[in-house]
Amino acid sequence: MQASCPKCAHKVVIDDAKAPDRAFSVKCPKCQTPVKFPAKGAAAAAPAAAPEPAASPAPAPPGGGGEEMRAGMMAQLRREMGVGGPGAGARALVAVADAGLALALGQVIGRLGYAVDTVEDVAEAARLLDQGLFALVATTRAAAAGQETVVQRMGRLNPEGRRGIFLLLVGDEFKTGDGTQAFAAMADLVVAPRDVAGAEGVLRGTLSERTRLYQLFNDARARFEASAG
Repeated sequence: MQASCPKCAHKVVIDDAKAPDRAFSVKCPKCQTPVKFPAKGAAAAAPAAAPEPAASPAPAPPGGGGEEMRAGMMAQLRREMGVGGPGAGARALVAVADAGLALALGQVIGRLGYAVDTVEDVAEAARLLDQGLFALVATTRAAAAGQETVVQRMGRLNPEGRRGIFLLLVGDEFKTGDGTQAFAAMADLVVAPRDVAGAEGVLRGTLSERTRLYQLFNDARARFEASAG
């Protein structure tokens, strides 16, 4: 499923197999405007839309900046094609109230190949978590009085579901990449807000290490089950 942002025309792509049965909306990772998607059945019944003509690249601004623009266009192309990072073909949820922080997180995570959904409402984030749509969740431990945090909701997932989610926690109390703090917070990676814009390297490395460790775990479990059978 795909739709274009009504404000900036950015194309938002959702995996059909993971889309909820009823109509839903996600925030545009570029400008945070809600982008509406129909229910699965309605999307299937609707006639296929004619492909939009490719937009011509804007001319480079006077005085330089062309190289930066080209780099941004290539990064966007890699995200749309789902290549160029460990998150290729997977979805990520950014659940933070601060719009600026959410945008920075979405940009970093998007460069790793993830399709990023951004929500501010904790209840909505919890609903999406229950649907098992996301391979990565970026959030904080903050919550309004009486509300369950996204981290607490993740703690109530079944073990198999929880193991399938990479948790990135952001907070002023954290030192970026500190493994002890991450372990204590039951997260895979912790990042200080001031370091988010430059956190792509540490996030990529931690994702790769987690993938390697889980592969070892899965291989060992498969061998155990084979011997027991």
